[in-house]
Amino acid sequence: MDLNTVVEIRDARDPAPWRPGDAWLGGGTYLFSEAQPRLRRLVDLSRTGWQPVTVAPDGALEIAATCTIAQLSRCAATLTTRAAPLFEQCCRAFLASFKIWNMATVGGNLCNALPAGPMISLTAALDGQCLLIAQDGGRRQVPVTAFVTGAGRKDLAEGELLRSVTLPARTLACRTAFRQASLYGLGRSGVLVIGALDPVDGSFALTVTASTVRPVRLWFPLPPTAAPLRAAIASAVADDEWFDDIHGLPEWRRHMTFRLAEEIRRELEER
Repeated sequence: MDLNTVVEIRDARDPAPWRPGDAWLGGGTYLFSEAQPRLRRLVDLSRTGWQPVTVAPDGALEIAATCTIAQLSRCAATLTTRAAPLFEQCCRAFLASFKIWNMATVGGNLCNALPAGPMISLTAALDGQCLLIAQDGGRRQVPVTAFVTGAGRKDLAEGELLRSVTLPARTLACRTAFRQASLYGLGRSGVLVIGALDPVDGSFALTVTASTVRPVRLWFPLPPTAAPLRAAIASAVADDEWFDDIHGLPEWRRHMTFRLAEEIRRELEER
């Protein structure tokens, strides 16, 4: 939709003081989806020229905030790591048209901080680290699980920029299992659970998103049995942290989380 309060679009490559009413513009699929009456100026990131995905010498994967879902999907098709299938599974969890795939960005999905954001699911499950850049140039690293603090809430100061998310090589080598549930055949994720088994030390991680207001990542030195896994989830997610909206009641989300977590535990145990 037209943003009739915006009076200026600034190229992010040209430094200028941040001011009230400014907002970073990535793909714009959220910004232009509804009225934004507080905005006066958009700072356009589309011409920054950031490489969508970069492989570090140690095998880690750095995903630029401006990387689109389509670009991430194409890159994932070339990966040879064991966790590679998880990228496409999470991209497909968007259930979006090709128009959205070619405009929506990884950074935008993270910064919207919606429980059903599948890029949150992907990067949290693979122990992603967000690189944040302040207006004064200061940098800090924040785990994805700490970056998203609640439904629509994130650890991002005024004017601070999410530059990229880095996924460690070790987690990219993990065997993964993916489960998603929705109230509708082609509906928004009501529950999304990902398991990862480390081939080096046999540790097990379970990440819960969509059913909770924030991503929850549980780590076990060895794969747990059913009862300890269930107890760990129940302990990690407070009663008021099960998400409640038109896409699922908290009781249903909680029930399905336990059910899908157990399916994942058994799948990774049997391989």
